[in-house]
Amino acid sequence: MKFIKWLFKSIIIAFILLFVTNVVGRYLNINIPINIWTISLVTVFRIPGIIILIIFFLL
Repeated sequence: MKFIKWLFKSIIIAFILLFVTNVVGRYLNINIPINIWTISLVTVFRIPGIIILIIFFLL
């Protein structure tokens, strides 16, 4: 039960982080799609996951 609670909380945090990154990134021409793969990456790695995605989509 504790794992499911952690997973649900992490998915919500990942979605919020991706949404905020896209809102701020609109001015910097950064667009990260919100799909199962990006949410999974950010769920597991949190802030480093967002940084990895930003670098990936800038290249």
